[in-house]
Amino acid sequence: MKIFFLFTFSTFLLSAFEQAAASAHYDKILTHSRIRARDQGPNVCALQQVMGTKKKYFSTCRNWYQGAICGKKATVLYECCPGYMKMDGTRGCPAVAPIDHVYGTLGIVGATSTQRYSDMSKLREEIEGRGSFTFFAPSNEAWEQLNSEIHRNLVDNVNIELYNALHHHMVNKRMLTKDLKNGMTLVSMYNDQKLLINHYPNGVVTVNCARIIHGNQIATNGVVHVIDRVLTAVGNTIQDFIEVEDDLSSLRAAAITSDVLDILGRPGHYTLFAPTNEAFERLPRGVLERIMGDKVASEALVKFHILNTLQCSEAITGGAVYETLEGNILEVGCDGESLTVNGVKMVKRKDIVTSNGVIHLIDEVLIPDSAKQVIELGGAQQTTFTDLVAQLGLASSLRPEGQYTLLAPLNGAFSDDTLRMDQRLLKTILQNHIIKVKVGLNELYNGQELETIGGKLLRVFVYRTAVCIENSCMVRGSKEGRNGFIHIFRQIINPAEKTLHEMLRHDKRFSVFLSLVKAADLDDVLSRPGEWTLFVPTNDAFKGLTDDDKNILIRDKNALRNILLYHLIQGVFIGSGFEPGVTNILKTIQGGKLYLKTVNDTLLVNELKSRESDLMATNGVIHVIDKLLYPADLPVGNDQLLTILKKLIKYIQIKFVRDSTFKEIPLTFYKINIIESNVQPITRKEGPEIKYTRITAGGSDNEEKLKKLLEEAGTEYTKVTKVIEGEPQIIEREIKTVQLEEAPVRKVQPNRRTQGGAARRRTRLAYP
Repeated sequence: MKIFFLFTFSTFLLSAFEQAAASAHYDKILTHSRIRARDQGPNVCALQQVMGTKKKYFSTCRNWYQGAICGKKATVLYECCPGYMKMDGTRGCPAVAPIDHVYGTLGIVGATSTQRYSDMSKLREEIEGRGSFTFFAPSNEAWEQLNSEIHRNLVDNVNIELYNALHHHMVNKRMLTKDLKNGMTLVSMYNDQKLLINHYPNGVVTVNCARIIHGNQIATNGVVHVIDRVLTAVGNTIQDFIEVEDDLSSLRAAAITSDVLDILGRPGHYTLFAPTNEAFERLPRGVLERIMGDKVASEALVKFHILNTLQCSEAITGGAVYETLEGNILEVGCDGESLTVNGVKMVKRKDIVTSNGVIHLIDEVLIPDSAKQVIELGGAQQTTFTDLVAQLGLASSLRPEGQYTLLAPLNGAFSDDTLRMDQRLLKTILQNHIIKVKVGLNELYNGQELETIGGKLLRVFVYRTAVCIENSCMVRGSKEGRNGFIHIFRQIINPAEKTLHEMLRHDKRFSVFLSLVKAADLDDVLSRPGEWTLFVPTNDAFKGLTDDDKNILIRDKNALRNILLYHLIQGVFIGSGFEPGVTNILKTIQGGKLYLKTVNDTLLVNELKSRESDLMATNGVIHVIDKLLYPADLPVGNDQLLTILKKLIKYIQIKFVRDSTFKEIPLTFYKINIIESNVQPITRKEGPEIKYTRITAGGSDNEEKLKKLLEEAGTEYTKVTKVIEGEPQIIEREIKTVQLEEAPVRKVQPNRRTQGGAARRRTRLAYP
């Protein structure tokens, strides 16, 4: 029981200390100021004063080390900390300031104007007498900055107006800065008017947005805090202010349309950046009409101007981000005396304090991404793309009620040659960057296919630190608009048009490699559907290879396959999808490992530079290299082959182990998926009886017939006839797995006859 009590009591104490610490930011900053000034003597505080002004701050570490406040250079001052004073002939501030009643304390802290007005208004007797008061005393400069008409009215009627105004600065109990908690509302001694307290993490404490510049001066009958402005009465809500302010009629209309105005009439601690009528007038008419006619967009627009925290201008000494009621963030900062929003000076009037928050009038309408059309989401780095989309008439096809995804390349991705293209071709390229549906970043997955408005299917590849579509990978900056997403890409997206084999066949640089692929019976692998990464050596890699050398290579099919399949990896790996500078170890079809990394946007394969990377094929990707790859740990047991390889490979030492042989690599590393079929069993006598299956198009019960046949035959001994252009061809492959998938049938014109004279359709087979 005793242990339980001690635990409970210690938890209570810890909680109490944490709560005290959370509301004592001012005192913490003051402590840091004392530490910074410890070389100046006891009880000295270091302050920063903004150059050219009288504004002084006990600074945060950030401001201190930057040597600036609100972007303006600040000089360092050393003054006695609150409550202490100097003594002649001694360092620092070793003496304690005398403790007097509140009236006398006003003179001690230099608030002599407030002291004089207390005399004039007959308040002196009260604040010299018995009681426990908190006096938020305006500094002399604060009285000087007060509106001249208001100031004159106060002085002309000292017994009522001035007396009431001073009472409005007082609370009928002692409140130190540690007691002034953020969001607290105090009741002043004038007509129970509210005083809104904010205590910010940077140590700034405000009362109705007036900053305490000298706090905690203890008096015998209370405490005095010097503030930087004269407080005025607060009565209305933000809603009340909007409803009566003529210059906010456009904002009022938007707030009513979106049902947001009522929110601003509720209790809370809001900050409203209120655009003036002039700000709304500067918006393009079409944009304003579209937003105002769309309740969702108008609600997003109004809520984007509202913070759910109260941010007084005097509390902002540097940039910070705040979440809006709309859900996105605003960056609120300062530049000298000016407030900035998202880095732009736009605040015309600051700190209109209401009973449930503060209003800052701005001369620009803030439009959140959620209220924008997808084409409007493009930033400064995507202007080439968005301009071209508009110029080529594609913007008009992006209907406000539609759903789209823009894949926007950076400006630098558009070369001069691209921009000089025929406009029809350029329009086709741009269509490949507009997806028919709205797809967010977190909805993309590896292997996904996205259809463009031009009818192309784009493949998605997801890696550890990158998301790529075809040959191009994303950069940060995805945004969601009213009718779609925009994602930013490094390069122009080039959809694949040919298979790996077709790309090799149509590029003379790869003729030697292609001839070896054919000799090794691998050309069929590169022709079929699948997902491969192929490292292709150019003809330069085979310099010095004679016809005799080539024949020796071809005769040893196992050796040739081992060498060629060391260049092939299962899966599509885009060069720019690799994390820069990090080695990626990938297993090849041969069984050895390739070591890949990117350095300065160049792909390295086993430390060899790729001359050209990310050439997309319909069944994979090609990376071009100028050296033949060979696994360093694979020995050669034939003198002739060793001599040939040493001609071609000089960047590694090839192992020689007499009479060692290359392992046989059966071509079962890919699977056949039969997609559509009409099954006809055919039995022919070729020595022992062998059962074949011819797959042709047609028939509604293909799958059932195929399943039944395979069950009877057994997959281990089942072979499949592939009908190409009407000619049956036996695929000499043992089928381990047959997977049925739904897919549309692609018809082929029957321009040839099969044996027996019947026309056959081309069969579509898939090999993942």
